[in-house]
This record gives sequence, structure tokens and C-alpha cells, in this order.
Amino acid sequence: MPDAPRIVIVMPAYNAAKTLERTYADIPHDLVHHVILVDDVSRDETVEIARRLGLEVIVHRQNLGYGGNQKTCYDRALEWGADVVVMLHPDYQYDATRIPDLVAPIVAGRKDLMLGSRFLGDPLAGGMPGWKFVSNRFLTGVENLAFGLRLSEYHTGLRAYSRRLLETIPYRLNSDDFVFDQDLIAQVVAAGGLGVGEIAVPTRYFDEASSVNFKRSVVYGLSTLRVVTRYLLHRTGLRRSPQLKPRVPRREVGAA
Repeated sequence: MPDAPRIVIVMPAYNAAKTLERTYADIPHDLVHHVILVDDVSRDETVEIARRLGLEVIVHRQNLGYGGNQKTCYDRALEWGADVVVMLHPDYQYDATRIPDLVAPIVAGRKDLMLGSRFLGDPLAGGMPGWKFVSNRFLTGVENLAFGLRLSEYHTGLRAYSRRLLETIPYRLNSDDFVFDQDLIAQVVAAGGLGVGEIAVPTRYFDEASSVNFKRSVVYGLSTLRVVTRYLLHRTGLRRSPQLKPRVPRREVGAA
């Protein structure tokens, strides 16, 4: 990685007009080299506001889903030449001023994936609904057992990736829905040699912030359990998954 790594922010956006400008204002622009917003056929002024702010804007011709949006984000960030890619929800729920601390371990070469965790603080104080708190705790516990990690949260909307990670894992094989993020973590663990860490990030819950409703959360939870099951079957050799096979030979994943 060069001495001055190119840090790119990507925002998968859908109807973010009410919160985009506030989110953008909190980004540490002296650190970030480029900001890309991918719009998934919003019905509001998201695209107009993003262009006025000077972001690079990519507009999907049809809604590709949260995961499908992220695939476009990462494709474009790598094409642009990013060394570190930060995925930030543009709904002003996550504190973007924490981005320098989030990317520092990646820039230093110690980690390849960093998560901004709500649970290293007090998410209930930030307004997280109780049922979301309980479901998040349950899924995180299951994933920690399966993946052999000790993370406080897997389900955050603020993440940072090294270029090496995004070039190693076949993220385009992942779901186009919300479980894309969990697919990606399973790929990182299956690849081996890719460091994972987290920092505390305060969050805000308010009317304009995006939130998955209870029904979609149930679907998401079941999908997450399927990801865990797929990973365990792959790890034990009972059912090998092409989705969990790195794009480079395993011995090269941890190479400098």
C-alpha cells in the first residue's frame, strides 16, 4: 500500500435526500480522497443533492437491492484506485466523524476489515428499539461461535475494507439483499489471513434514518442463519461453496 493510501467513501443510497447532506458534512474530507454515491432508483431528490455536493453519482436503471447496490459501490471504488474503501449508510445514523479511527488499522496494515460497532457503546441510549437489540445480540452470538471471532456486532452500516480484501473475496456472488454484509464476513473468515477488528461508533435513531421493519428483520435473521450454516458446511467439507472460495490461492491471502 502506498505511503498516502487513497481512501474512498461509498454510499449505497435509496431515498436519502433528508439525511445525505448532514452525513456528507461529517465526513473528514481532509482524509478522504473521493466519495461515490450509488443510487438505487430513489423516489426523492437524493441524486440531485449528491450531484450538488460534488459526489460521484452512479444511478441504477432498476432497483438492485442493498447488496446489489454495494457490488456497484465496490466495483467502482476499485476501478477508481481505492486502497481503503469505507461503506457508509447515508442516513445519518452512524457517526462519520469516527472514520479516521475506523480506517487507521487498515492504513497501518494491521487489519483488512474494520466494523463500526454500536454495541461497544450503548445503542439503547441512542434509540435502538429493544427487539432490534435482542435480535442483534442473538445473531452476533451465533456468528461469533461459528466464525471463531469475538466481535460485539456484525450488523453495522459503517465498515471499512482494504483493497486486498475486496480483491480476494468473490463479493459479486453474494446476496443482493441485506444479508450481503453477512455473506461478506463469512467469505473473509473462510479465506483466512484477513484481519478483522472493530471500534465503537455512536448511532442515532430518528424518523428519517433508514430502518428495516420487523417482518424484513425476521427474513434477515433467517438469512443470516443460512449464511452461518453454509459456512459451517463449507468448513467441515460436507458441502463446499464456491461463494466461500477466495479469488486467489489460499497461501497468498496473507501475503504482504
